[in-house]
Amino acid sequence: MTSRERFLASILFGHPDRVTLEPGGGRKSTRERWLREGMPETAVANPAEYAYRLAGGTLPWPESGEGFPVEERMRPQFEEKVLERKADSQIVQDWKGNVCEIGNEFTVDYLRNAIDFVTRRWIRCPVETRKDWEAMKARYQSADPARLPADAAARGQRLRNRSHLVEWHFSGPFWQLREWLGFEQLCMLFVDDPDWIRDMITFWENYIAGLLEHALVHMTPDMVHFSEDMAYKNFSMISPAMTREFLLPTYRRWGEIVRSHNVPIYAMDSDGFIGELIPIWIDAGIQVCDPMEVAAGNDILAFRREFGRKMAFRGGVDKRAIAKGGTVIEAEIARLEPLIRDGGFIPGCDHGVPADVSWAGFVRYTGLLAKATGWL
Repeated sequence: MTSRERFLASILFGHPDRVTLEPGGGRKSTRERWLREGMPETAVANPAEYAYRLAGGTLPWPESGEGFPVEERMRPQFEEKVLERKADSQIVQDWKGNVCEIGNEFTVDYLRNAIDFVTRRWIRCPVETRKDWEAMKARYQSADPARLPADAAARGQRLRNRSHLVEWHFSGPFWQLREWLGFEQLCMLFVDDPDWIRDMITFWENYIAGLLEHALVHMTPDMVHFSEDMAYKNFSMISPAMTREFLLPTYRRWGEIVRSHNVPIYAMDSDGFIGELIPIWIDAGIQVCDPMEVAAGNDILAFRREFGRKMAFRGGVDKRAIAKGGTVIEAEIARLEPLIRDGGFIPGCDHGVPADVSWAGFVRYTGLLAKATGWL
């Protein structure tokens, strides 16, 4: 099987030759620790493959290849700049127009790209008034040809018979409104000014729908994946009733577009406990959830019993167990083996691999995961 065929069979309850291997990877602080502990510089670009080789793996690593990027970010973007420097921190403006306080060990680039986890204090978000909102809308034009590759038609043709996976990632409505408004103001406006919230959601729904329609003219990806991050440790950030009222129509419309173009997978990402959101996402036609954080109370074995094959999962390996290693990670992989055998599950770290995971621990975990998924 090609990497593409294997992934689709693994997540869509098919019959893969072996389940896709996705141990996960670390951000900057994690990789720096691994380098100190013996990972060679040559492995920084792909620690998982090197760990698999150290664990005894000999099979070809999954293919990667040309992608088809679709740019959803605002155009033009705000100027990234430092507004004030303090003894131990700095006040900065990021590319989204947010003003926040971060440590002096970071640069503004850390807020643009997922270089590492950055604690920040929010000071001001770019949309505070209706006037701000009208100005913000001008930055999102789905028909802008620069949002697709310059060679979109030719690239689409080249990718028709690809052997590797091509995914498109977009922000969901809750995620995007939080980027504009900030978390507190967003939650308050659901109650205080629901009409404004509906206006913003409808705008974002239409914008993403336009992007999808323009891009799908040229090619069909294997997965369209949305990010929401709309749950705490025990509950969703807004109630299931609010989610159904405000967000479900958008999820359904996007799902109709995805299915009408024969995209195999419609997926959703959210940190936190998503048990009360999964039924809503199933109603929207969403087929896959990730990263299934164990510390937030997500029990994917229980979810499988409750929802059957209406929902597949990626992730679900407790990052705390990876850090503890030994018999703890052995028991964690053993816990998940029934779901691996049942299908519709690609196991991996339930978020970015944190810096409390040692290099030896990551290699051990990767080996156990490789054995459970048929790679060893």
